[in-house]
Amino acid sequence: MPENHQIALQSLKLYKKAAAPWNLEGEGIMLIFKFSKKWIETHGSLPDHLKGKFKGGFGYLMLVNYTSSPVGPYKELLFIPGKFSLYNKQSITKIYVSTEVSTQNGRTNWGIPKQTLSFTWDKTDGNEQIQLKDGDKTIFSCKIKSGGLSFPVSTSFLPIDLHQLWDGVDFFTKPSGSGWGKLASVKELTIDSEYFPDLTSKNPLIAVKFNPFHIKFPKATYAV
Repeated sequence: MPENHQIALQSLKLYKKAAAPWNLEGEGIMLIFKFSKKWIETHGSLPDHLKGKFKGGFGYLMLVNYTSSPVGPYKELLFIPGKFSLYNKQSITKIYVSTEVSTQNGRTNWGIPKQTLSFTWDKTDGNEQIQLKDGDKTIFSCKIKSGGLSFPVSTSFLPIDLHQLWDGVDFFTKPSGSGWGKLASVKELTIDSEYFPDLTSKNPLIAVKFNPFHIKFPKATYAV
């Protein structure tokens, strides 16, 4: 194991260490987009190693409320712009979760650049209001409405095949999941662009609410 990966593992000493694979259950919302290279280069929160390498494909904004995981329940907001030519894989360029134990394990297990913020996720009359805050400052807020007939959903149709670079280590992970979905629509969306890609001017190709949903994150392979 690379030395810097061992150092990352040591940073978990104050938190519960939960090695991969992980099996998670919960519910979530996915907004699916197609982005131009120019927009992603400007607004996609790209780390230096991905700049100039955007290839295209579907991009995702995902909101997930995990009710069961190896580190307990937690909430998540993430952005995947699409594929990059570096390895012809997707990358998560921005992600927030609601617990520090998820942040630390996500970085160590898969090189996912998680950060911890406060979440609220409220449901009323078929609407879901989700907010993220940094202290007293609201940095993300949306209202989502879903309904209609349920249909099966799977990563077989919307595959996620990740490459993440963290502390000099290249992590490769291909999660798999399935569940049931309903069509959804975005009623309100506000984003602080200093924290997250500002998608308020973009219309998703489709929005889907998943409930229930099960996903497995296998052990990553990695290279230095």
